[in-house]
Amino acid sequence: MGESGKSRAWEAYRYPILLLVAILIGGVIGWVAGPKADVLKPFGDIFINLMFTIVVPLVFVNISSAVASIANLKRLGKILGVMLAVFVATGIVSSVLMIVGVSLVPPADGVQIELKAPDELKPLQTGEQFVNAFTVPNFSDLLSRKNMLALIVFSILFGLAVSLTGEKGRRVADGLSLLSEVMIKLIKLLMYYAPIGLGAYFATLVGVFGPELLGSYARAMSVYYPIAILYFFLFFTLYAYMAAGRGGPGKFWRAAVSPAVTSLATSSSVATIPVNLEATARLGVPKDIREIVIPLGATAHMDGSCLSAILKISFLFGLFQMPFHGFETYVTAIVIAVLSGVVMSGVPGGGFIGEMLIVTMYGFPPEALPIVAMIGTLVDPPATMVNATGDTAASMLVSRILEGKGWMNKA
Repeated sequence: MGESGKSRAWEAYRYPILLLVAILIGGVIGWVAGPKADVLKPFGDIFINLMFTIVVPLVFVNISSAVASIANLKRLGKILGVMLAVFVATGIVSSVLMIVGVSLVPPADGVQIELKAPDELKPLQTGEQFVNAFTVPNFSDLLSRKNMLALIVFSILFGLAVSLTGEKGRRVADGLSLLSEVMIKLIKLLMYYAPIGLGAYFATLVGVFGPELLGSYARAMSVYYPIAILYFFLFFTLYAYMAAGRGGPGKFWRAAVSPAVTSLATSSSVATIPVNLEATARLGVPKDIREIVIPLGATAHMDGSCLSAILKISFLFGLFQMPFHGFETYVTAIVIAVLSGVVMSGVPGGGFIGEMLIVTMYGFPPEALPIVAMIGTLVDPPATMVNATGDTAASMLVSRILEGKGWMNKA
């Protein structure tokens, strides 16, 4: 490789390498310092707070801008329809993979857990929870990242209203487009601090929670982590190949490192939205597709959560000496996993609601809830990494279906 080739390679990989080195250094500091590493937490919190601060205006501006600029409303319908199909399909694939894993290595074998009932197990109030997920009673509530799905619905409707206004709405649409560019510049400014913030945050995670993560539920974690890593590398490479051909995986992994590292360190798909939008822009995903798929994916595309749902179901089956095998058992588990990972993830407190769904659908006693809640906590970092990076892959698949074989070359 010539000097120019080396230079281009360094330019492409420089920032991801810097992030990975910062994370590695933070992990080593946390491991050596132990709980004392908590002193670095404020430096990580600064970065997390900055990312969360930008998320609400970013989601509103980008989604409403994308919808307002779509002259053909059939295009919007196609994007949403194809996106949902991709989300469900990848959720099923991840669920089937975990079923294979837990069939080969039952996660509850030899596990001794003292059952402790929660204070109260409230029944699922699906209607009320879906109302709270998609709407809020006051406009000011939209300004909170806790109501992301309601904000997304409002942003789509606002953009739709701008589009339907016709020529008079063009000024608003142009203004939203300019605001979108400003937000992208703001993201780039914040990312200069990312190596420091993520390194400090990771040092705290390893230093404070390392012993707990290495102790309890070791067998369940020994099943989840390798399968999540396998899905992460093998299936995302496959999705990238399906989406963009032979050159797709290389381009995907060059762009996906930043979202993957950010989500792993922050354990938040929402905090990863700005980084993911930048990554998909580098991949050449059309603006209207990436600005709809990425924010919606952060709340409703959860391959990592589907993996963990199957693990939780299998774990409880083993704990209560119930056989986890048979076609009907597997199909039911997949349906519940996709519901908890794709549908319930958009509901406030979605992770806990998904766990309640597992317990109530199977009729497990209330004591089962804290058990699966602990598993959810322990698998959260890699699950979030799979969730967030899956949004990048999903945007490529949606682009391939809607734009055709050469979509990346068009960009």
